[in-house]
Amino acid sequence: MQRGTIFLQSNFQSNLMASLSPETKKSSTLTPPPGVVVSHLSQPGKIFVGSPSLALLENGALVAVHDTFGPQSGEHECATTLVFRSEDAGETWEQVTAIKGAFWSNLFVHDGALYLMGVTHHHGLLVIRRSDDGGRTWTSPENGMCGLITPYGQYHTAPMPMVVARGRIWRAIEDATSSTEWGIRYNPLMISAPLGADLLRRDSWQFSTLLRSDKRWLKGEFGGWLEGNLVRLPDGRLADVLRVQHSTRGVAAVVTLAEDGQQLCFNPDTDFIDLPGGTTKFLIREDPQGGGYWALANAVPPAFIGSRKEQSSIRNTLALMHSSNAVDWDIRYTLLHHPDPRKHAFQYPDWIFDGDDLLVLSRTCWEDEDGDAPNHHDANFMTFHRVQAFRELTLADSATNPFA
Repeated sequence: MQRGTIFLQSNFQSNLMASLSPETKKSSTLTPPPGVVVSHLSQPGKIFVGSPSLALLENGALVAVHDTFGPQSGEHECATTLVFRSEDAGETWEQVTAIKGAFWSNLFVHDGALYLMGVTHHHGLLVIRRSDDGGRTWTSPENGMCGLITPYGQYHTAPMPMVVARGRIWRAIEDATSSTEWGIRYNPLMISAPLGADLLRRDSWQFSTLLRSDKRWLKGEFGGWLEGNLVRLPDGRLADVLRVQHSTRGVAAVVTLAEDGQQLCFNPDTDFIDLPGGTTKFLIREDPQGGGYWALANAVPPAFIGSRKEQSSIRNTLALMHSSNAVDWDIRYTLLHHPDPRKHAFQYPDWIFDGDDLLVLSRTCWEDEDGDAPNHHDANFMTFHRVQAFRELTLADSATNPFA
């Protein structure tokens, strides 16, 4: 069996061709994006695909979600998240429901149930929902007994990983109340609940202290930290590895939890690390087979460095990276790449282990029947990808290797 990404044929192209006029069909050279199309929103300038997240259920079914953003999405008042299921290992997908009041949310399986954790809307309240039927129906976070974790405040996050450690389940989020300036307003913190607790109860969750940033960091080029990954380090400490806004290089911040389980620690002189793609959302998971850590990120190929004002706007390459310590990273494989960084992107990856394979969701910008995607950020697709035998892959196995 061929290793790497399986570019499965989706029903997008057949549906698209059926919708075109005979004249357009004759001249159309439109190709679908790589992978399997899970969702396609063709409403230019109005509603876009955001926040992909993926879960593998105990019965083998896959559940995927994404929220919507844009001027007609309602993201600032009452956001919407769409839920999809696949019964055939990701070859085909069906939307099974839509959830109101869910934004920037991650799926995870815990104690046999499926959960969705995020905020109610853009900079909203922190909430959690449970599904006992594989994502078709969900609890409603109406109060502190059924999923409303924070009754007030403003929070920021993305679909980020859960980690089980020290008899608790952990997640990283950001408080968003220190200012109104993007990036600088976000303050990292960790939340956790005891194993066996009712995750829908507010009193099950414990919050760490938060950390405030300083614009003087990184010689005055620090633009904010956000979308942190909860990671258990090799020495047993828990860390929040955060995306860092920096214009010229990929940087991440490693915030650690003190032994008291409450205080967060960060030294700006030693705790910034080089991480390819660190200026955009990346996702880290510890290898369950004891092989260190893996991440998917928008690493910037050498040919594109300096081609745009901000590295965070270059999202046309999705790279698989490995680290033995969650600090020093090397690029192992190019999963997805397009030569155009302006209207094409494979971003905000969420992924999970499936034995020797990785199952990946991408927020994808690609041309459709309405033309090009608006830009590198406002995605019109969510696509699914299976990376086979990922631990054996090298850059030489990549269909395209822009890091050569």
